[in-house]
Amino acid sequence: MRQPIPLRPDYDAALLREAARESKDPGQVRRLLTLAMIYEGASRTHAAKAGGVTVQVVRDWVLRFNAEGPVGLIDRKPPGQPSRLNRKHRAALVEMIENGPIPAVHGVVRWRIIDLCQRLWEEYEVTVSKQTLSRELRAMGYRKLSARPRHHAQAAGAIETFKKTGQRQWRRSRASVASIVATSRSGSRTKPELARRTASPVGGPGGAVALRLPRTSAPRPPTSLARSVPRKARPSV
Repeated sequence: MRQPIPLRPDYDAALLREAARESKDPGQVRRLLTLAMIYEGASRTHAAKAGGVTVQVVRDWVLRFNAEGPVGLIDRKPPGQPSRLNRKHRAALVEMIENGPIPAVHGVVRWRIIDLCQRLWEEYEVTVSKQTLSRELRAMGYRKLSARPRHHAQAAGAIETFKKTGQRQWRRSRASVASIVATSRSGSRTKPELARRTASPVGGPGGAVALRLPRTSAPRPPTSLARSVPRKARPSV
């Protein structure tokens, strides 16, 4: 049976528990407490059971802790698959994009992503998908330009003709609206309605029609509040 890897001597259980209290990473806290149990004399099997992992995982934690200390127990983003393009490939892409294609040689008037993928395979035997190459080009500062969609039944030059004639029609319509507004403002005022026929409330819907005069705003004559002077009595004969 092989001997377990010893922990570094410059730490102890108290230091690890103090680092666990100050840490905000749950994974690091669990690993620090597991190694603190080993510092206190617990077996690797018991410590692995308390940490919810296997003995092999505890061994990996010990290696990371001995190499980098408590910082080595923090979760890190995996590096992932390395890029298939190196500096030489990227320099070749920049040169192809800046110079542009030769229609007589390459058969296209502008580069597409699928064309660049084909050129990388022909010159460097590097297989790159369109999605991967699109991300690489965006990281290099390039953007994909898409052609404007066109209806299959659209006549040639229809957009240019519409732009030329549409502007004149718009100006003419604005002038006509302005003339209509000017005519409406220059017209004479209508005369006020002198009378309005209304149905008589007495006659009902089928009754006679009465003539209703509009109300006037002329001031009424002032009403005298003085008492009337009594008439003199006629003298008796």
